[in-house]
Order: sequence, then structure tokens, then C-alpha cells
Amino acid sequence: MGSSAVDYIALAIPVFFLLIGVELVAARVLERPSYRLSDSVGDLSCGVLQQVADVFLKAALFAGYAGLYSHYRLFEIPTNAAWAWAACFLGQDFLYYWFHRFSHEVNAGWAAHVVHHQSEEYNLTVALRQGAFQPAVSWVFYLPLALVGFPPAMFLAVSAFDTLYQFWIHTRLVGRLGPLEWVLNTPSHHRVHHGRNPRYIDRNHGGTLIVWDRLFGTFAREQEEPVYGITKPLASFNPVWANLHYWAEMWDVARRAARPLDRLLVLFMRPGWRPADLGGPLAPPEVDRASYVKYDVPLGASAKAYVLAQFVLVLAAATPYLQRNDGLGASARVLGAALIGSSLVSLAGLTEKRAWALPLEAARLAALALSAAFLPLPPVGRAAVALFACASAVWLYLDRRKSLPLARQLG
Repeated sequence: MGSSAVDYIALAIPVFFLLIGVELVAARVLERPSYRLSDSVGDLSCGVLQQVADVFLKAALFAGYAGLYSHYRLFEIPTNAAWAWAACFLGQDFLYYWFHRFSHEVNAGWAAHVVHHQSEEYNLTVALRQGAFQPAVSWVFYLPLALVGFPPAMFLAVSAFDTLYQFWIHTRLVGRLGPLEWVLNTPSHHRVHHGRNPRYIDRNHGGTLIVWDRLFGTFAREQEEPVYGITKPLASFNPVWANLHYWAEMWDVARRAARPLDRLLVLFMRPGWRPADLGGPLAPPEVDRASYVKYDVPLGASAKAYVLAQFVLVLAAATPYLQRNDGLGASARVLGAALIGSSLVSLAGLTEKRAWALPLEAARLAALALSAAFLPLPPVGRAAVALFACASAVWLYLDRRKSLPLARQLG
């Protein structure tokens, strides 16, 4: 977002992972299971993919705000006045509410936002599960702040605060918070937002403040704990498919619609809308938490350890790519994105025991071993990467007999 802007989200990443670890331990101690390895790796993979997409989108999207501010702002707003920061916060949170509500009530917005709601768990990793295309939708909603005259650095800081605040409310372990519930968005309010129960759908869109929902009629109080996820479950841990599946669903509806107008309306109607010739709108089904079965594929301890080890390595490789991409050429950016994306897809395939995942993972390990010599690391580091790739290939080979039978069924 520019060399002069502090990336508060990047600085908070170590704290995110620390708090995830704390919640994981607390959930086990309290016997309130909230984590499954495949689901959490899927959540974090979507977050990594969104950050990779941001490498290509952020400069262009931020240029729109900066350009409007530079040439068309109506007022000179000081950055050293408390009232200016308070006004910017209120304006950003207000506009976030309308962006978020749009993302739930209009198909084109939902296609970009649905990724955040696909998990059938509710924990702090879900907070990091974001849609790769969402920034391409959200940036338009904040342009009024630039027109009024809020400086770009101020907007970025306030927007980062709103994002950071929303991390902690993705938990099942915090109950209601008394009088704070009237003003702030809380874990209880946000659990409602992630519920697929009909009474909870399209409720509690606020970012930091819940007052907008109370003012505009979209507030709902948590009664029974929600069933988490979307009304038509994704049934996949694949982060690429997570970003594309609803676009594919809209395309299928448009393809089957008889009237040309209905094919266009698919983009602008509410999620679940269908033209009359396809049966009309779909009503969200009732769902019972006690009998609901979450999507899962059983993995042995060895397979879980393998996926976790490889995912940590992918995170380690993605971190410098994301932090230093400004100094990379276009081809290096594309190649890095392709390597990270294919690695995440490969690991997702392993968690689902897909038949194509084993050859893809073998190819990924071979490419890693062969490319180790060209990595910007000291000789010992290059040797360690090559050795890890070879050891992983052996691990994968020894574990294949446990993975392949179900892979053939699901492939």
C-alpha cells in the first residue's frame, strides 16, 4: 500500500499465531473442540492465497483512493487532531457495514466474500480465511472518505485497526460481554453472523461497532449456538476451489436460465435467487446442530504430521515473498504466486485424499529439490532444503499405502 504506510496487519501476524495457539490449548482444556487440522490448514491457506492475490491488486486499488484524495478532496483534514481520527474511524466502520451487507445481499459481492464463511468450525483461524477477490469489491465503498479528505495513511491505519479488532471475535470460548454488547461487535454477535441457521442469515454485519446493525434493522441476538458454514456446504479444503466455487455456481444458473435478462440478473440478485423457469428462489433449509455432519476426510497421524510439516514450510517460504514482493520483477511475482498456490492445492488434495494429490505432491517435492541450488540462501540452507524435499518424498512414499485406497474412491 505504499512504502510510507505501516503494514499493521503484517506486524500482527506473530500475535495472531500466538493467540491461535492459546485458543487451541484452551479449547482442549475446556473440552470444547473447535479445531480440525484439515479445516484450519484450509482456513490459513485461503488467507495466504488472499495475501498472494493482494500482491497484484493492492497498488492498483490503493491508487484509486490516493488519486481521488489528491485531486478531488473537499476538505483539508489534519492528521494530528483527535477528532479527525475519531471521524475517520466512524466513517470507515460505517462504510464497512454497507460493504459487508452488500457482500451478503448481492450475488457478485457474495461470490467474493463467501470464502470467509465456508468453514464449518468457528475459531481464530477462520478470521484469517479471506476471499482473494474481496479487495476488488470492497475498495469502492471507501472512496467517499478520500473525497471528504481523510489522508490515505490515516485511512489505512483506521482500516487496519478495524481488521485487527475483528480477529478476536472469531471464537466460541467467549460468552456475552454485558453492556459492551450494545455498542461493540462481540464474539456472541459475530457467531450469529457466521451461522447458517435461517434466523441468523444476513445478520450482524458490523465491523468494530454493532450500532449500525441496530440502526438499520440487521441485528440478531444469539440464542442457540449457530451451525457454522454456508447453506450449501463447500465440502472441500481446496483454497482455489473455495474462491471459485460460487462463481461456477452462478455461471451454471446463468447457463440454464431461459431469458437473457435472467442470465445478467444472476450477478445482482440475492444469494439463492433463481429465475422462475429454474424453480424460483431457494429457501435456506433449517439445520440442527445436534445432527449436523461436518465435511471431513479421516487422516492418520502420519498423514496429519506430513501435511502440517509441509504447510509450515510453505508459510515460511511465503512470508519473505509477501514481505519483499515490491523488489521482485513481474515474472518472479507470477512464478512465486504459482508455486505457493500449487503447494496449497497439493496439500489440500492430500487432506481430501484425492487421487491426483499424490503425483502433484511428488512433482512439487522434485521441483523443490531441484531448485534448492538457486535459492537465495547460504550453502547450508540450500542443502537443508534439498534434504528436506528428499526426506519428504520418502515419507510420502512410505505413507502412500494408507492414502491411496480412499484417494481412488474420492478421486
